[in-house]
Amino acid sequence: MSGPLAGVRVVELAGLAPAPFGCMILADLGADVVLVDRPGGNGIAPPPGPLQRGRRSVVLDLKTSDGASSLRQLIARADVFVEGFRPGVAERLGFGPSETDKINPRLVYARMTGWGQDGPLAPRAGHDIDYIALSGALEPIGRAGERPHAPLNLVGDFAGGGMLMALGILAALLERERSGLGQVVDAAMVDGSALLMTFIHGMNAAGMWPFPRGENMLDGGAPFYDTYRTSDDRFVAVGALEPAFYAALLAGLGLSGAPLPQQHDRSGWPELRRVFAERFATRTRDEWSEVFAGSDACVAPVLSPYEAPDHPHNRARDAFVEVGGIVQPAPAPRFGRTPPPTPAPVSASTVDEVLATW
Repeated sequence: MSGPLAGVRVVELAGLAPAPFGCMILADLGADVVLVDRPGGNGIAPPPGPLQRGRRSVVLDLKTSDGASSLRQLIARADVFVEGFRPGVAERLGFGPSETDKINPRLVYARMTGWGQDGPLAPRAGHDIDYIALSGALEPIGRAGERPHAPLNLVGDFAGGGMLMALGILAALLERERSGLGQVVDAAMVDGSALLMTFIHGMNAAGMWPFPRGENMLDGGAPFYDTYRTSDDRFVAVGALEPAFYAALLAGLGLSGAPLPQQHDRSGWPELRRVFAERFATRTRDEWSEVFAGSDACVAPVLSPYEAPDHPHNRARDAFVEVGGIVQPAPAPRFGRTPPPTPAPVSASTVDEVLATW
């Protein structure tokens, strides 16, 4: 194995998006992740794909004595245990933190939930959109005068969920080097998505985010930080915030010296938006990409997830890889001395085979 986490052993109970994403990150970084699934899957895990890459998988019926015994053997040799059940379920199965601590006191026990392990909503069902609604992350996203718009399930499931869980696991592993003991990592999507809003809370406190949804600097309110339709019914993204970048934007649009409202004159923003929209509509997305190539105007083509792998910059950085016939994002971040292993599809294994290598 290679990667900065080579030698770290992870037992992952099969679940849906957030926990598998966090474990994918660990596997991408070189950890030996063993995915424990139920017989037949029972709809718990999605079909094998990008989120399951880099794992060995075993099938155990945890409601049987043999299945429970096998899981205990894995836990005894693991560094990390990951479960994404509602609070109390793992305890009822006999694998709560108090039970696993008796088996392996060095175990880092990660619990991935939406609402967290306590609080009045802890036992309730929910999905990404519910968690980010309660955390304050959903309300600011959308156009002015329109309803909030869910940003896929990126903010709760993945950024505020799985990625933050992986960070918590790494922090607990680092602390274990000092204390010699594992601990519970309570990763909740409502907490994580709230944390992602720290910058906006600071902007608001400084009086720099005082307006309703869609009327602020970074939420589509400013005409120089927005998207525009091109002549081929595609889009470009504009992020020309700083004066020098804004000047480069005007130059690329052929508007240098034109009688336009000042950049930060909010009363002139509707006029600026109209002029920019008219100008961008005169050429195709890719033509505008050529116009702004080599410029600091902060203008980029809006690519679909399926176009992105073919962009020259992404190709140059090998930002996408093909695993099991599926083109998908490559592991990140990059490491100079301990590069991560090449991602591979999930592979079936047995508990005996895992224990032999562990």
